Amino acid sequence: MPQPMPNITKPDFTKPNFISVVVPAHNVQGYLDECLDSLLRQQQTGGADVIGVDDASPDHCGVVLDERAAIEPRLTVVHLEANAGPGPARNAGLARATGEYVWFVDGDDRVVPGALAAIEAKLREIKPDVLVVGTARENWKRTVRPWRTPGTAVSGAEALTRWPPTLGALVVRRQFLLDAGIEFRTGWYEDIAFAYAVLARAETTATFTPACYIRRFDREPSLRTTRSPRHADAVAQWDYALSLPVVSAAAPKVRRRALDRAVTELLKIMEDERRVPRGGRRAFFAELSALVRKHAASAGGRRQRLIAADSYAAYRAFSAASRGLAGARTAVRNAPASVKGAARRRFLSWYYRWQLRRPIDENLAVYAAYWYRGYACNPAAVFEKAKELAPHVRGVWVVKPERRKSLPKGVPSVTPGSRAYLRAIARAKYLVNNATFPPDVVKRPGSVHVQTHHGTPLKTMGLDQPKYPASTVGYNAERLRRNIAKWDFSVTANRHTTLLWERQFPIKGETLETGYPRNDRLAVATPADVAAARAELGIEPDERVVVYAPTHREWHATFTPVLDVDALAEALGPQTRILLRGHYFYDGVGFPPQHPRVVDVSSFGSVETLYLAADVLITDYSSVMFDYAVLDKPLVIFAPDWEVYTAVRGVTFDLAAHPPGVFARTFDDLVEAFRTGAVDDEAAAEARGRFRERFCALEDGHAAERVVRRVFLKENLPITADRRVHLDA
Repeated sequence: MPQPMPNITKPDFTKPNFISVVVPAHNVQGYLDECLDSLLRQQQTGGADVIGVDDASPDHCGVVLDERAAIEPRLTVVHLEANAGPGPARNAGLARATGEYVWFVDGDDRVVPGALAAIEAKLREIKPDVLVVGTARENWKRTVRPWRTPGTAVSGAEALTRWPPTLGALVVRRQFLLDAGIEFRTGWYEDIAFAYAVLARAETTATFTPACYIRRFDREPSLRTTRSPRHADAVAQWDYALSLPVVSAAAPKVRRRALDRAVTELLKIMEDERRVPRGGRRAFFAELSALVRKHAASAGGRRQRLIAADSYAAYRAFSAASRGLAGARTAVRNAPASVKGAARRRFLSWYYRWQLRRPIDENLAVYAAYWYRGYACNPAAVFEKAKELAPHVRGVWVVKPERRKSLPKGVPSVTPGSRAYLRAIARAKYLVNNATFPPDVVKRPGSVHVQTHHGTPLKTMGLDQPKYPASTVGYNAERLRRNIAKWDFSVTANRHTTLLWERQFPIKGETLETGYPRNDRLAVATPADVAAARAELGIEPDERVVVYAPTHREWHATFTPVLDVDALAEALGPQTRILLRGHYFYDGVGFPPQHPRVVDVSSFGSVETLYLAADVLITDYSSVMFDYAVLDKPLVIFAPDWEVYTAVRGVTFDLAAHPPGVFARTFDDLVEAFRTGAVDDEAAAEARGRFRERFCALEDGHAAERVVRRVFLKENLPITADRRVHLDA
C-alpha cells in the first residue's frame, strides 16, 4: 500500500498555480467524487488547480463536477457539447491550464495523500521537462499495491524501447508541451502516442520513485475487456510514435528495438480474446504488417520478417511451433481446467446446447426472484406491467418445485433443471432477475438481461464486499464479475444506489434510475388498500400493528432476532399486535413467538401487504426501510449492534447520523420512544422527510412502466431531475 508523502511546508495559497491537474470524466460518476477528494483535500498542497472536463458524459459526471466547483474555488469545469473521447477531453483541459506543470488524472483513478506537495517540491528542486512518478494499482479486492516504479530517466528514441508508460505517471512542464506542439490524438490508445512523444522529445527527464498515482483495475467496461475493431487504433498510435523525427533519426539498433517493442505490445492486443475476436485478427495483423514494413530499420528478426510478409497463416504456425515443449507442458498443467469444462458441458446437456443453436424467441421473457424462491419483488412488478403495456411478450417464471404453489393463479412457470427450463433460458429474448441466474446460463448475443436488484443498499455490496470479513461468506468475486458482464440493464431506485453500483456492480450496459417497480404499489396506495391489507391479515380496525423485519446476519446460522418481540408486545400493551418477518435467506423459517399478540409472518407471500397493514415498522439494517419510507409512516431503527455490524459487514452511509426516525440502541430506548410518542413526533417526521427526499424521490408509482417502456418497447426514458446524493452524509 503506498504510504502518504512526508510532511512538507504548506505553500502560500496566494501564489499562482504551480500544477494544473486535468481530470477527464465520462461514465465514472461512481468514482469521480473519490478522485476529486484525493486532489482537493490535500491540505498541504497549494498552488494547484483542478480542471474537470465533462466529456458529454451520459451519467451525472457533469452534475458532480458542477456541484463540487460551487464549493471548491480550485476546481474549474469544462463541459463538452459532444462526446469527443479522452484525448480531445484532455486537450480541452490542457487549453485552460495555467500551472507551470500539468498532470493528467483519469476520473476513476486517484492520487496518494500528500502526492501533490511531494511532486511540487521535487519539481521545484530539479525543474525537468518531465517527471515520471511511481504508480500503484488497485484490484477488485480494493487492495492497493505498487505497480510500476520508474527506473533510470530515459528520453529520446530510447524511450520507445521501454514499457509504454502509464499516462498518470507523467507530470509535464506545460510550456514544453506548447513549444513542442504536443497534444493528444483522437482514437483509442491515445495515451501511448502522447506519452512516447513527451518522453522522446523532452530535453530533461527525472524520476520520483514513491507511488503517487493509483490506477484502478477493477472496472468494467474498459479497453482490456471491450471487443471492437477500434483496437486497431493502437497501430496508428504506434505509427505516430515511431514516426517522430527524433526516432526516425536514431541509430538503426535503437529503431529496431523500438519497433520490436511496438510489435510486442500490439501482438498482446491482437491475441487477447477479450479485445480482438479470432475473426478480427487477420485484419489487425494486416495493419501490423504494414507498420513493420514502414518502420523496419533492417531485416530484423524472424518474427518481424514473418509479420512484414503479411502472412497470418505463416505467423500462426511459427507462433505455435515456437511454443514447442513449453506449450505442451502448459497444456498438461491446465488439464484439470479442461476436465472441469467437460463436466460443465455435460451438465448443460445436449438439449441445452441444441436449444442455444435455435433462434431466439423475440417475444419470450424469463423472470426469476430471490434465486428461484417465487413470484416477488421488482420482477413481479415488471411482469404485471409488461402484460399491460407489452402484451406481445410472453412471460414465464422460474420457480423451485416447492414454491410453485405460491404462484398467483395463471402465472406460467418452469422448474429449474427441467427441459422446459433449459428451453426457456436458452431461447428467451429477455431474462429478468432480482438476483443472479446460475453461472451456466449463457448470455446469447441478442438476448437482454435485466438486473432489477432487490433493495437500496445500506450494507456493503458487490465488489466492495471483500473489505469486510462477514460479507465474504460464500463470496466469489470472479463469478460475480462474470454475472455483471451479462447485464444489459441495471435498475436503481435512487441516485445513492446509482453512484454506489457504478463501483460495486460496474456494468457494460445501461443503468435505469427509475425508482423501484416493487414500490409502485406503495406509491399509489389508498386508504382502501390499507384496509384490504389489514383485513387479509385478520387485523382489527382499532389495533396498532408493528412490523419487525430485521436483516440477515451472516454470523447467525438461523433466524435469531436481536429484539425480544415477546417482551416488546407485553410492554406496548393489549392494543398492539407485532408481526415478525424473517429475512428471505431463512426460506420462511421464522422464530416461534410465545406471546399471543406476536405473529410470525415470515412465510407470508407479499411483504408489501405487510407494509400497508403496518402502523409502524421496526428494522435494523434491512433495505425494507427504504421501501416502507415510501408510505411516509413511522419508522424506527433498532440497532443494538451498530458498531459491530458496521465493522464486520460494512455500510454505505452513517444510518445513526441520518436515520428515518428514532434510532434506538437499547430495548429500554425503544419502549420509551413508543411510550412518549417519539416514534411519530415532529422530529421523527422531519427525519423521515429528509430520508424520503434522499431515497424515495423517484417513487411516483410509474417505475415499472419506465422499465417496461425502455426494455421491451425501446422507448427512451424521461430524463430525471439532477438530484445530487452526498455519499459521505
